[in-house]
Amino acid sequence: MPTPSAPPSSGSPKWRRRAEARPAEIVRAAYEVFSEKGFAAARLDDIAQRAGVSKGALYLYFETKQDIFEAVVKDAVAPNIGAIETFVLGFPGPFEQLIRMMIPRMAEIANQSGLGKVIKMVIGESGNFPEIARIWHDDVIAKGIGILTGVIARAQERGEVRAGDPRLHALSIAAPLLAAVIFRETFVPVGAKPFDIPTLMQQHLDNVLPGLLTS
Repeated sequence: MPTPSAPPSSGSPKWRRRAEARPAEIVRAAYEVFSEKGFAAARLDDIAQRAGVSKGALYLYFETKQDIFEAVVKDAVAPNIGAIETFVLGFPGPFEQLIRMMIPRMAEIANQSGLGKVIKMVIGESGNFPEIARIWHDDVIAKGIGILTGVIARAQERGEVRAGDPRLHALSIAAPLLAAVIFRETFVPVGAKPFDIPTLMQQHLDNVLPGLLTS
């Protein structure tokens, strides 16, 4: 009778890959659970079950639910902001051309249904959980507005954009995007007609850019 093969040791490449993959699997599962249930109602048991791990295994990587949320923001959301920043810093063209490429990309990211639900969750639960608002602001909102502010400030230095506080200009460009996402997540589920977010932002740029550009 053939001798049964021994199970792979914990040091084998297969097991190492599996262990290394677990934090990413937990983050993906947490993103889904937070999107569906919100922060307060999301249970660690739910996240562990969705990730296919035990609750004990969850604690090997994260101590609290807030730690998991921070990982969701840093690993699942913030990289989109980083990709936009890389694109912006390497773009050689004029401001108008850049902004007409950058804003649709931001609209595409915000148009992802899961992301919109997390935005609504952060706004709705920030009173009871201010730390999730701080995390979202520091890693998403401040960075996104900061990138756009920098683009406008550099365009002002080149004489392409009119004088004015570049951060306020940035907010005036980006605000309809956030408003449309909040509208979709809050009112569309109860019967409101959604806005086409990419079309909204294209029309908004057509209206606002003539007031910003010097020529």
